[in-house]
Amino acid sequence: MRTGLSRYLLAGILSISPVSLIQADDLPLIANSSSTISLDQEYQLGRTWARMLRGSAPEYGDPLLVNYIDGLLWKIAANSQLQDHRLDLIVLDTPVLNAFAVPGGVVGINAGLFLGAQDEQEFASVIAHELAHLSQRHYAQQLEESRRNTPLLLAGILASILIASADSQAGMAGITSSMAAGQQSSINFTRRNEQEADRIGMLNMVNSGFDPYAMPRMFSRLQRASRFLGQKPPEFLLTHPVTESRIADAENRAGQLTKPAFKQQSYEYQLLKKRVEVHYASDLNQLIKGYQVSASDDQLSAYGLALALIKKGDYDQAEKALAKLPDNLQRHLYIRLTYAELALAAGKHQQALQQMEQLIQLYPDSYPVSQRYAKALSANRQYKKAARILSELSQRFPSNSYIWYELAEAYGLAGNTLGVHEARSEYFLLTGSTDKALRQIDFALREKNLSSSDIARLEERKREAERVREQIKNSL
Repeated sequence: MRTGLSRYLLAGILSISPVSLIQADDLPLIANSSSTISLDQEYQLGRTWARMLRGSAPEYGDPLLVNYIDGLLWKIAANSQLQDHRLDLIVLDTPVLNAFAVPGGVVGINAGLFLGAQDEQEFASVIAHELAHLSQRHYAQQLEESRRNTPLLLAGILASILIASADSQAGMAGITSSMAAGQQSSINFTRRNEQEADRIGMLNMVNSGFDPYAMPRMFSRLQRASRFLGQKPPEFLLTHPVTESRIADAENRAGQLTKPAFKQQSYEYQLLKKRVEVHYASDLNQLIKGYQVSASDDQLSAYGLALALIKKGDYDQAEKALAKLPDNLQRHLYIRLTYAELALAAGKHQQALQQMEQLIQLYPDSYPVSQRYAKALSANRQYKKAARILSELSQRFPSNSYIWYELAEAYGLAGNTLGVHEARSEYFLLTGSTDKALRQIDFALREKNLSSSDIARLEERKREAERVREQIKNSL
């Protein structure tokens, strides 16, 4: 029987049976025996959907931000009830505040979540909520519920998710119309799962060292802000409906948990928040003026000012803004990387390389440091070395499409044609463009002086690409 991917994606946008607050080891394994789909099938379906999403919506390429979210995701996942820890993070380049979880361990975070979450605690609460949906396999419950009731138009919902990545208004209109085809019992079922994800998510937050009150605080603040501004609620509230009773229940549950001891907030989150603010600034000059007013009293605004000036191309003033940061921030990795970014943007390539050579010695395993080091190497025409660094990263982070894209560029500059075709084929496979991936593999097979191991490797990748193409075809 053909299993369509679109049937199983409702949990990623509508999530959803209340349980009493209990210890992690005693949490129920939902849909473990009655589910019509295995964990391995979930994994394959999720990876197929991830390819389609990457090919339909732009990803956020800042390695600092991606690396930070990935670390936070794994910190909470380590204290979750996930049976399958094969997670795949996708960070979308959109200011729309949203997050979602897809069967098979795919977690999507919009960069705009940084604009809505006030601090790391609130940001972590969203991740904990989504991981709870995955661990409880809510999508399997929704599947079984839909089979007992009038089926929802899940194929339309799948298309709406993809559209919403680029056009949230159009996507939500599609989701709304698709939901209208379902019965009220299905909608009530999703609300119960939302409440369960809140409760389990808060428990996992505590076990990860976060304040459980951050979750109801996040929901309540977003709800109040949307009402005060007279705008439609943030996308997250539309796909994760919040009511006063739900917030009250979350606050009550948080009060039953032991709040972790106070710990000083690190600078990472707030520095990244400034990077996102600058990235999505609609009026850069106005943002610069605002930062200039507050920079003397707020060192984070001073950092935002430096970033905004770099984006504007005013490199001298940007360097002066960075130089005014206090010593404790001057030593911070993010600031040191920003100095290198400034040097690269200003065309001071040798200076940037020197800065990155120092950092790679201190942080040899850091993804953002290695990525920026490769950029500095390429800027200084050391293409083969840059390709070697990126090749190592591609082995560590095989589902990071940005790394494969940059690796193909580095191979091209280094004159490695075979490497170009192979890196491009991996990039196209990750973004669901299987025909383009197969074309690149065919180009690679035509290269001269291929070894027997080269041919065997390429033939295996061709078979894999054909399998992926068939999976995507059967999922639509």
